[in-house]
Amino acid sequence: MSGKEPLDYSKTLNLPQTEFPMRANLPKREPDIQKFWEEIDLYEAVAKANAGKPKFILHDGPPYANGDIHLGHTLNKVLKDFIVKFHSMDGYDAPYIPGWDTHGLPIEQQAIKALGLNRHAVSTVEFRRRCHDYAMKYVGIQREEFKRLGVRGDWDHPYLTLQPEFEAAQIGVFGEMAKKGYIYKGLKPVYWCASCETALAEAEVEYGDKESPSIYVKFPVQDAKGLFPVEDAYVVIWTTTPWTLPANVAITVHPEFAYVLVQFGDDKLVVAKELLARFMADSGLEGGQILQEFEGRDLEKAICRHPFVDRDSLVIVGDHVTLEQGTGCVHTAPGHGVEDFQVGKVYNLPVISPVDFRGKFTAEGGIFAGMSTTQANPAVIEELKNRGLLIKADKIKHQYPHCWRCKHPILFRATEQWFASIDGFRKEALDAIDQVRWIPAWGRDRIHNMVADRGDWCISRQRTWGVPIPIFYCADCGETIINDETISHIQGLFKEHGSDVWFAKEADELVPPGLACGKCGHQHFRKETDIMDVWFDSGSSHQAVLETRENLHFPADLYLEGSDQHRGWFNSSLSTAVATKGTAPYKAVLTHGFLVDEQGRKMSKSLGNGVDPLAVIKDMGADILRLWVASVDYRNDVAVSPNILRQIADGYRKIRNTFRYFLGNIADFDPKADTVPFEQMTELDRWAMMALHKLIQRVTTACRNYEFHVVYHAIHNFCAVDMSALYLDIIKDRLYASPAKSPERRSAQTVLYLTADALVRMLAPFISFTAEEVWGYLPGAKEQSNTVQTAGWPQFDSKFIDDTLAKKMDRMLEIRTRVSKALENARQSKVIGHSLEAKVTLYVDEELQAFLSKEDLATFFIVSAVQLISLKDAPAEAFQDAELPGVAVTVEKAPGQKCERCWNYSEQVGQSEDHPTVCPRCAAAIGESV
Repeated sequence: MSGKEPLDYSKTLNLPQTEFPMRANLPKREPDIQKFWEEIDLYEAVAKANAGKPKFILHDGPPYANGDIHLGHTLNKVLKDFIVKFHSMDGYDAPYIPGWDTHGLPIEQQAIKALGLNRHAVSTVEFRRRCHDYAMKYVGIQREEFKRLGVRGDWDHPYLTLQPEFEAAQIGVFGEMAKKGYIYKGLKPVYWCASCETALAEAEVEYGDKESPSIYVKFPVQDAKGLFPVEDAYVVIWTTTPWTLPANVAITVHPEFAYVLVQFGDDKLVVAKELLARFMADSGLEGGQILQEFEGRDLEKAICRHPFVDRDSLVIVGDHVTLEQGTGCVHTAPGHGVEDFQVGKVYNLPVISPVDFRGKFTAEGGIFAGMSTTQANPAVIEELKNRGLLIKADKIKHQYPHCWRCKHPILFRATEQWFASIDGFRKEALDAIDQVRWIPAWGRDRIHNMVADRGDWCISRQRTWGVPIPIFYCADCGETIINDETISHIQGLFKEHGSDVWFAKEADELVPPGLACGKCGHQHFRKETDIMDVWFDSGSSHQAVLETRENLHFPADLYLEGSDQHRGWFNSSLSTAVATKGTAPYKAVLTHGFLVDEQGRKMSKSLGNGVDPLAVIKDMGADILRLWVASVDYRNDVAVSPNILRQIADGYRKIRNTFRYFLGNIADFDPKADTVPFEQMTELDRWAMMALHKLIQRVTTACRNYEFHVVYHAIHNFCAVDMSALYLDIIKDRLYASPAKSPERRSAQTVLYLTADALVRMLAPFISFTAEEVWGYLPGAKEQSNTVQTAGWPQFDSKFIDDTLAKKMDRMLEIRTRVSKALENARQSKVIGHSLEAKVTLYVDEELQAFLSKEDLATFFIVSAVQLISLKDAPAEAFQDAELPGVAVTVEKAPGQKCERCWNYSEQVGQSEDHPTVCPRCAAAIGESV
């Protein structure tokens, strides 16, 4: 080559190079891809592509429109997106209508805080308008944030619980339940939040630690029914809510428990026998002498005096009394406890509830009038102490119900509320639960127990921002009026004007023309002022959405929310659907766990362990968040932290770099002209195709079972091990050094193309931005489909599965692993550097020699030469592995010179006069390409 410029052998194939970038730079690239989706109207494009296919309906549980999205939103919405996109690629028409919960206390609270509103100082209509505007603002904000996550949906036509057509449908659900007799108004204790000034449903209560007073109180016995002398005799109760004592009307004992009369000094105290020792330890009383023993039923109808109110306290019996704590004698105030109320009805006890909607004592509270319940606690204790009826006052930490919104402790308060009678359809609901697929399976027992044990549903709220309870009252006789005529009329008004019309007009303007009271005939009315529980809003979405949108159907194929929704949306939806239609609104229900940090701690502001999804998107890209969702077993609590996300980013890079390798090596590949039939592929390539189709089978099964962590780990392992660490490493020489159009190179390219094509489709639901980017670079892809999301799901083909080949490759890989260990030992001993510097000698038994003799072992091991020798000739220093007998390995420097083109060492380098620095194979390849 004298006088000639040396050739750049890295370019001698003269191939086009892909522009698929190595660095992801997702925060910059993803918005461009999102813009592309908007330009092609992706949602409509998918809908058109799938028109006429079987439906799969995932019904979206609506988040509250009261702030930016958080990581819980991310987990939930991305999981839904996985499922919808998979089904839309797997042969289904899978529309996704996102929704928002836009009424209720969460919106009110945020509107009051953000806008500085005083809800008592502005008109109802004006306050509702401000809440409406606030909710719509965050519908818009959250919509853009969900879109930035890559979530595909009909964002231009979401459902909102404030939409007039939704409200009208909800009124229809209420009316149907009322017609069947499931709706009633009653006086009973309900969860009440004094801070939020409203009743709460069970789903709006959460339990947390609270420090409360713990007091033992003596109730003087007036009439013991002759069981014992009443002089200096007292029944002892224990309570952690001293403020409820002004409402006490009874003491409940268990009819079958043993009780004792115990002498302590001058006092004779009645307590449960089994709790005597604990009572003495807690109270500090000593030396008690049991005077008498009797059963609880013997005390029934005994009479005590209230400690500080001029009122008797009747001794009654009830099975709800336990021996877990206290004295076995339970202070009973029907106005402040559900069990108290229920047992009180048996004895026709009065319901006293001297606390107003703000949690302050009314005049009925006597000396405690004007005090809050918190202020009343020490005042009651002081009053008891002054009267000599306090045995012991202490503090106790225990689990106590709190309002789920304001986080303040709640109270039980007897008020008139509207209820849905769960007993009216409890059996049907329990039967419907067993017709549903629960994922995980324990969800069935969870919701079954909740429905079985659930009390009547308090559906009225003393707030302003919500759907009004559509009931009229006769202004003359007070008769409640709700019927098909009134419901239909109100539905029409709501469809036209929205529910604001209820608050803007007087009752007489809202009733159907000519309406008269069926009881007294009068035609003047007043209207209910309470609104419905927001769980009734969202719980009516099966009627307001599934049955009103023509591209949806009832029941939905799937509901998906956090596990707390067994008592929330899953429960309210079940109740309204069973009550009105006799069936569950869903065929399957999937639940995910809650978010924790990598130490398993719940995320909280105080710990500072939260992760802001918007910050992650800005820093790392949405696909990293999406891949994190795919990586976790969401059925349990889900761990996330900056460190975990960095690990996910490393996994993402492995997948991206695998695609980069694929695309970089098929830039000159035309799938139509260059594809090599499977039967003509090399054995290694056929093995790679088998590995691909096993992956397709596993990923497809996992997706259909909603096991997305299996998908992530299977694909990551395929890219990192099957491809990068094995197949791609072995074929690198073939791709770079063989003639461009040679059958062996085209065979490898066929595998790379088919693998890239299948892999990008399987990843499209998960890392949607990256998959779309890859699709744009994949040869011929745009000719098939403008977007990967309409390209369809790859299909498993059993023709690629060859058990004989699989067993052979397993054996070859066992040997390769031992060779790799021997090469590493030689590298550490400085015998070689790169593996291509090595000559490997395999000492094997006769059977293995016959097995290996026809294989291209040098290429398979990525060395320059391999020699097979009988095992009996193996030197003592040869590397051996006890787990693979019959094989010994030695490594030495390969003879000859290094080929500048393929880097293999060969004694034939220099034989070509035109290319003296390359081996004969490379010289021939250069001759073909020049």
